[in-house]
Amino acid sequence: MATRTHQPHVFADQILKQNSLLKDALLVIGGSLVVALTAQIAIPLPWTPVPITGQTFGVLLIGMLLGPWRGAAAMLLYLAEGGLGLPFFSGGAGGVGVLMGGSAGYLFGYVPAALAIGWLAERGWDRTFFKTALIMLVGNIILYVPGLIVLNAVFPDLDTLQAGLIPFIPGDLTKLALAAALMPTLWRFFGMGKPEKQDEKTG
Repeated sequence: MATRTHQPHVFADQILKQNSLLKDALLVIGGSLVVALTAQIAIPLPWTPVPITGQTFGVLLIGMLLGPWRGAAAMLLYLAEGGLGLPFFSGGAGGVGVLMGGSAGYLFGYVPAALAIGWLAERGWDRTFFKTALIMLVGNIILYVPGLIVLNAVFPDLDTLQAGLIPFIPGDLTKLALAAALMPTLWRFFGMGKPEKQDEKTG
């Protein structure tokens, strides 16, 4: 009798768990597609192999919206999709060669950047525009570190800062501010508003 009493609850728990896993999978896939879409906004620069793209904008938003683990998983899936040949990298590029080129460090930097942004957001750092902008700045710094290291290793004759950092600062600051300004609207649109009890824990 005890088994029959608890069996419906077991089934209900299994259904809820399956729905949760499906939701997580869809969010991760959707996040990878958002980054792939923003990557198609690309402006090549004649003095560097690294183009100006909208990718970092997508990475910042996805890391904030999906949290650390789903955000990082979305970035890993994005790298896998592009590495398998889908035209998901900047300018419609794809293939393993991109993951071995001068801009590869930035691409791999998306994973720890999304992880850090999501981790800080879960701890209440996305409550105001300025805090949101600050954690997104942290994410930008995190992805630039491997980006510059790999760029210097692949193209040692280039001025690394001029080729991989300085020209991108104005655009990155603009994308950072835009992403921070969009966050309250995105939370409401996706029905992912922060519960008040979480504010009490973090505040």
